[in-house]
Amino acid sequence: MKENSKKILLVEDDINLSTVLKDFLELKGYFVEHSSNGEDGLEKFNSKQFDLCLLDIMMPKKDGFTLAKEIRSFSNIPIIFLTAKSMQKDKIAGLKLGADDYITKPFNTEELILRIEAIFKRSSNHVNNLLKSSFIIGQYNFNFNRRILKYQNNEVKLTSKEVELLKLLCLHKNQILKRETALNKIWKNDSYFNSRSMDVYIVKLRNYLKNDKSIEIINIHGEGFKLID
Repeated sequence: MKENSKKILLVEDDINLSTVLKDFLELKGYFVEHSSNGEDGLEKFNSKQFDLCLLDIMMPKKDGFTLAKEIRSFSNIPIIFLTAKSMQKDKIAGLKLGADDYITKPFNTEELILRIEAIFKRSSNHVNNLLKSSFIIGQYNFNFNRRILKYQNNEVKLTSKEVELLKLLCLHKNQILKRETALNKIWKNDSYFNSRSMDVYIVKLRNYLKNDKSIEIINIHGEGFKLID
């Protein structure tokens, strides 16, 4: 096992499946801690550092949804649900709790590895983006430390909220930025008044970016916004 192996918490009550998964993941270079129920899983999570959680849903003592909700109350660790449930409403419930992925049993172990690697890659890209001081948006250069949006030889000085909102859009470029995520991060709550205020700032950002026709900030009805570049 490598010293810098990613650490995975596997919470699964099926002993045969958990043994197979633990052995397979460790062969792939991951460090795996196993718990057979939700209560033990939460205890292990609180006592050690992990990089990802694999959670079964139907478990004794504490189900996977409850466990995920408790973990999500204080941690943004990636979560993948492993479950025999295949109904759409269960998938939606899991994703609403903040799960990063959902895989239905029986599944191919190689597919699981690909999903895990994709999550770690996204997490790494996100951290790298957070360390940046600027973003390229089409023909624009956005330096959020200096609050400057530059197009050719023209510079616009942005307000603090314009900077924060544009930065979030850049971090989610070509993905949906949830309305409630932006409101809670920037305005600290998602009240109706703040929501209308954010809509005004979106209009302002669209106006700043209008010189490059390849850039759009579009509304995703009922969900949020997407910066398309």
